[in-house]
Amino acid sequence: MSKELFELLRERAVQIHVEDHLRARLERGDQLRVKLGLDPTAPDLHIGHLVVLDALRTFQNEGHTVVVIIGDYTALIGDPSGRSETRPMLTREQVEANAETYFEQLGLVLDRTLIEVRHNSEWLAAMTAADILRLMAKATLQQVLQREDFAKRLKDGSAIGAHEILYPFSQAYDSVAVEADVEIGGTDQLFNLLFGREIQAAYGQPSQDIAVFPLLTGPDGRRMSKSLGNYIGISEKPEEIYGKTMSIPDSLTADYLRLVSAFEPWQRAEVLAMKPRDAKAALARQLVKRLHGEESAQRAEDDFNVKFRQHEIPDQKETYRITGSGDLVGLLVDTGIAKSRNEARRLLEQGGVRVNREKVGLDSPAPKTGDVLSARRRYIELE
Repeated sequence: MSKELFELLRERAVQIHVEDHLRARLERGDQLRVKLGLDPTAPDLHIGHLVVLDALRTFQNEGHTVVVIIGDYTALIGDPSGRSETRPMLTREQVEANAETYFEQLGLVLDRTLIEVRHNSEWLAAMTAADILRLMAKATLQQVLQREDFAKRLKDGSAIGAHEILYPFSQAYDSVAVEADVEIGGTDQLFNLLFGREIQAAYGQPSQDIAVFPLLTGPDGRRMSKSLGNYIGISEKPEEIYGKTMSIPDSLTADYLRLVSAFEPWQRAEVLAMKPRDAKAALARQLVKRLHGEESAQRAEDDFNVKFRQHEIPDQKETYRITGSGDLVGLLVDTGIAKSRNEARRLLEQGGVRVNREKVGLDSPAPKTGDVLSARRRYIELE
């Protein structure tokens, strides 16, 4: 079965490094320690995490040891991957509160009784200043600054916090601490994972193989991210998961089916042959089913149909007369219709906002004083 495991990984992963080495280890039947790091920067894991969690479950089913590292220490620094600016530093209390929610959520995909869960504060918080200096001496500043996000910020003249340099070293040392044989992550983590190989070698350990997987796109067209607020949480209520899935653009349905539905290829083909709305409904039902069960999926589908297809319950609409000035996103937040600018953008992108009864979007001109602004919080436009 290990040969099949490798072929499955190669089918799903964007890149495997070093491919021949990992294949040989799997075909020999080596028992591997497979690492995934998760920084608790928000209380929810999202469905984008299903891509790597499904890969972990495949390893787990083959008898390999899955090591999930809760980055309670690295979360204090903040991962700079994909960032154009420095992340705000979280407090210890925020990190601990977020981390508490992760264990239950992991159990939605993995067998929690077989997971080795570690917190990287176990070793990173215990480091002395001398230990940190020895760690940072294992690589050069040029190596760290060549990563794409740092290089871009240097070119743009954007600030790079000195503490951010510690992040790749800290994540790399996690692999040393748990003696990882394999590490998996999203494509945005490629530099960190490769850096882990170098730091392991510097400490005299065999370098981990790595597999990077595609990132899921959020409903707003950007990569799904906790920090961007454009995610569908795996522990959200079934009705929320179903409704948010129905709000994604039709163009994303195929990617969601391939990456996170857990459908077999023939099932995906059947769904993609449906009308776009029906295909999205099949996807929404499947996501709820795999996370919360068949009964929850049926209830979520029934709830959605009553509210948005049969129109037995009218949409919750809020109306305001504009008395000041400002852009549409800001006005939606100022009026309390949207809790954040990210939520305001989603409402506009989904067609849920009108000015003087005319639908408006992100590129529409700002309303004038006296105009009537209306919005539906759970507006989803159907054919």
